[in-house]
Amino acid sequence: MNASVSSRPPADFSGLWVPLITPFVGQAVDHEALGRLVKHLVSAGVTGLVVCGSTGEAAALSAEEQLAVLRTVARHAPGCPLVMGVGGSNQPTALSWLRTVNAGAELDLPRLHGVLVSAPSYIRPSQAGLRQWFTALAEASSAPLVLYDIPYRTGATLERDTLLALADHPNIQAIKDCGGEAAKTMALLRDGRLQVLAGEDLQVFSTLALGGAGAIAASAHVHPQHWVALVAALRTGDVASARRLWQPLVPLVETLFSEPNPAPLKASLAHQRLVENALRPPMTPMSLAGQERLLTLAAQTADAIG
Repeated sequence: MNASVSSRPPADFSGLWVPLITPFVGQAVDHEALGRLVKHLVSAGVTGLVVCGSTGEAAALSAEEQLAVLRTVARHAPGCPLVMGVGGSNQPTALSWLRTVNAGAELDLPRLHGVLVSAPSYIRPSQAGLRQWFTALAEASSAPLVLYDIPYRTGATLERDTLLALADHPNIQAIKDCGGEAAKTMALLRDGRLQVLAGEDLQVFSTLALGGAGAIAASAHVHPQHWVALVAALRTGDVASARRLWQPLVPLVETLFSEPNPAPLKASLAHQRLVENALRPPMTPMSLAGQERLLTLAAQTADAIG
């Protein structure tokens, strides 16, 4: 293990993180709109930004485009903690890419606060194989790993014992929890070694009320200041205030995920003139009927939260 990894103090992943969309103009990355969006979110007080995750359509971006997106985000959010999404199914390729995004000043890249790493998709390895995958990436990364447990995308389920074993590694420090198993979430919270971040937006309230460290919430692109206040109230134990902040958001969150993410998000942000309503195939824009429902609900939510 890299000595600097074992001796480094743990990173803090608590708070509200926004997994950024990647704006396009036509089929090109719209760096101007990306910078505008980043400034908008940072000014709202979000804790940090996740770059090139699934919400960012990373699978549709080339390696060069992903690095360019990371540079743009860093340029418009100086000092803001950044987490980079890292995925794939080929371990040597994933390790090589991990070393690239961790290169820092050598490639004019920011120093990452962490990397968000999912299980290899489609191939469905054993639990031993999953432990080997994440351990190998943790050994290779100069930034701490945030495990991304999302079996409905990867096809691989990270079992409770696997996660608890991975928590022993000093460079695996948090988890984006989309596992869909309340008992597993509770076991991780009870164990306490991994910072548990709600990854399903409708579970933000419950996860934080039970002691979770924070959230990675795509819906926080919309009304980000309200989301910041919600997470702050939950983290200080002010459940009554948090409940008042949360209830108006629930219908909006449901609508933002009524069609494949990030199409509804981009429709909402386009209405705010922050980005163009453009996605890369095979993703398609939100249906016109869906957009009408979303914009009506967004206005109602804005009235409700004041």
